[in-house]
Amino acid sequence: MPRLTRDRITWLTYAQLGLWGFFLYGFGPVVPLLRDEQGTSAAVAGLHSTGIAVGALAGGALFAPLARRVGRGGAVWTGLAGVALGVTALGALRALPATITAVAVIATFGMLVISGVSVVLTDRHGTGAPAALTEANAACAGMGILAPLVIGTSVDAGWGWRPVMAVEAGLIALVALAAVTFRVRLPRAAPAAAAGDPPAGEPADTGPPAGARRAAPVAGAARRLPPTYWIAWVLMAVTGSIEVCLSLWTADVLRSHAGMAAGAASAAVAAIVCGMFVGRLVGGRFALRYRPVPLLLAALGVSLAGFALFWVAPVGWLAVAGLVVLGLGNALHYPLAISIALAVAGPAADRAAGWASYSMGVGFGIAPVALGWVADGVGPHLAFLLLPGFIAAAALLTARLGRALHPAPDEVRTPAPA
Repeated sequence: MPRLTRDRITWLTYAQLGLWGFFLYGFGPVVPLLRDEQGTSAAVAGLHSTGIAVGALAGGALFAPLARRVGRGGAVWTGLAGVALGVTALGALRALPATITAVAVIATFGMLVISGVSVVLTDRHGTGAPAALTEANAACAGMGILAPLVIGTSVDAGWGWRPVMAVEAGLIALVALAAVTFRVRLPRAAPAAAAGDPPAGEPADTGPPAGARRAAPVAGAARRLPPTYWIAWVLMAVTGSIEVCLSLWTADVLRSHAGMAAGAASAAVAAIVCGMFVGRLVGGRFALRYRPVPLLLAALGVSLAGFALFWVAPVGWLAVAGLVVLGLGNALHYPLAISIALAVAGPAADRAAGWASYSMGVGFGIAPVALGWVADGVGPHLAFLLLPGFIAAAALLTARLGRALHPAPDEVRTPAPA
């Protein structure tokens, strides 16, 4: 069984991804509040998700060249600095075009954080990467639990949601100060493991996650991504659609169908993130024992069960219970998919991480706007029936990914030519 050794760099990357999670999971409950404040429709308010999508595309394009210039660690810190500036602007702006632009800027820099953390952990932990990425995303979800609760409390106190943006900027400054104080520095460049040997003093890359075969380092490999990667890419777009739709519109369903007040509905979104936090803590151990594909199929089944309970629930407490179960399933969607994608990319990991941001951009840009458009016609509760379709599509893609990753008998017996 693979082992996971958590050193200071690992803990720092967990904290950095958690800072992004505070904004990502906190912004979902803010969207209905922004819609009320700006007097827009659900579909127009969903354009904030389009802003996230545009930012994801920009961040994906920037990561690989920025990592080559300033290193992966420099790219992550650049991303966090940009997020701090972006949330400060979002807290100060009120017009719709301005808030959409601010969200796009935040997402651009946030993608640098996600990409950098993913490749650092993948190269640092080898076969333990699925577990490390799952734990990193647990930290992301853990901070995401806090954000909706703080927003709900702030709204109920009459302060609105904007003070929470100052909290985000302060947390980023605090983590940066801790990294300087304890002299924790992220790797500047890709470890030599992609070319053969690890840097001195760093753990060797012991191979791709169980069930995923790392692409062989052949001539031109750094510029090509294998077909298996693109299956995982589409899978990330679909599962990202599930997550962002829940983040942006769950509070509306809780208000319109379960009869919850605005502040309580915003705070209740934390139930999803709470389920994700627990699921990722437990899932990190499962990821060390089981192959990614069957584990992902099981997680999708749990998500479907949780959605069914949430959707049929006529009262708030039962709907919230369904959200917790839904979060337990959603917990493993992204960590397992990105671990497979980066493993099969081999020496093209930086480029693969950048393209992974594009998949998030597609999911974030299309699905919430489509759901908002349907919700304007039939209401958010009926519109949410789009989500089981996304879950079914993700299950089909996962099954296809499993077939692509399964080596043929002759491939197992015959060694690759030198």
